[in-house]
Amino acid sequence: MSEKLDVIIFGATGFTGKYTVLEAVNVLKNYRWGIAGRSQEKLEKVLQEMGAKAQKNLMDIPIILADVENEASLLAMAKRCRVLVNCCGPYRFFGEPVVRACLEAGTHQVDITGEPQYMETMQLKYNKQAQERKVFIISACGFDSIPADLGVIFVEKNFDGVVNSVESYLENYSKGNSSKGGAGIHYGTWQSAVYRLANSDELKEIRAKLYEEKLPKFTPVLKHRPFIFRSDVVNGVCLPFPGADRSVVMRSQRFLYENDHKRPVQMHAYITFKSWISAILVAFFTVSFGFLIKFSLGRYLLLKYPKVFSFGFASHEGPSEEEMEIAQFSLTMRAKGWDNSERLSEPTDQYTEPPTKALTVKVSGPNPGYGATCVALLSTAVIILKESDKMPGPGGVLPPGAAFAKTSLISELEKHDHGIKFEILDAK
Repeated sequence: MSEKLDVIIFGATGFTGKYTVLEAVNVLKNYRWGIAGRSQEKLEKVLQEMGAKAQKNLMDIPIILADVENEASLLAMAKRCRVLVNCCGPYRFFGEPVVRACLEAGTHQVDITGEPQYMETMQLKYNKQAQERKVFIISACGFDSIPADLGVIFVEKNFDGVVNSVESYLENYSKGNSSKGGAGIHYGTWQSAVYRLANSDELKEIRAKLYEEKLPKFTPVLKHRPFIFRSDVVNGVCLPFPGADRSVVMRSQRFLYENDHKRPVQMHAYITFKSWISAILVAFFTVSFGFLIKFSLGRYLLLKYPKVFSFGFASHEGPSEEEMEIAQFSLTMRAKGWDNSERLSEPTDQYTEPPTKALTVKVSGPNPGYGATCVALLSTAVIILKESDKMPGPGGVLPPGAAFAKTSLISELEKHDHGIKFEILDAK
């Protein structure tokens, strides 16, 4: 067998995969890495294309042939590396065979899924085996949901007290024009969202098996905002954010409560628009989308005609490089809690007074779908290689906040051109 690599990028010929290869030129420059997929010809083309963009000859990068429908090839691929970066989605269809191969091979795996049903099913089925095999299986390592999950970790590290709640406000915009939305998305991302929302009812049964005991209710309870409202925190009109951020954050917070005896942070997530008109139009789209996914015909239409039903936001071609180059995001997080002088002795103790302290932070970066996402994904692989001793226990199926809370992942993210910046805006 050839020399073992540090990292293999699987699904390198997909839209996200090829930009992960591009970012690997910088993020993995001190590591031995390769790429994997079904077609030798297509993989060679990716190396040629991304090498030209990076102005570097990548043709000596190892190529591994592997197919999600061939378990033997997946196992052979997993045995070739220490960390497998999985870009092959939708994960509810293609993710589990890769997880099984990594567990058998004793190889860590990171991916970018934003599908709660998939993530929590993997935790339910394979967490114990991952611990026994000393393997980390970590999902949501891209835009879903590194900014939110590590953002809450950043909040707690800088709060100097006890955090009760965090409200996050996402803004997507184009560089130089904050009133314009960011770049669109590729069909694969759209497809994952359709299946995730269409099967959201599965979560109740999965969570009943995964968490036999409910978390205690902590007071004061963080209440939901109205469906549409104006927020002074970001000076914009807000709607509930439909992504996986809250789901992922709450899994991390539960893990830290159960393993580190830390009071869990309550969290709600919102998306922000500059005008009432924009927010109302998106609200109408959201309601229409939610109606269509309830029916097989509606799902067929959404998947068959993504450009039509997303008003041009999703397409098989994906966003252009010009659109991605100017796309930006910011996630403003408003935290409330108490200072250390009011800290209670046990995490289950309840406060009788309202929060007395607040902190606002911002997490921001470029090209959230295919720039910052790729850097974040590769950075998690780097941290596993460098700092597995700072990660919890021997292994497990974990969300990123739980896995990387005590590592230097935030610093790793901040040092790259297309990375993610964490900053404090104000403290009161």
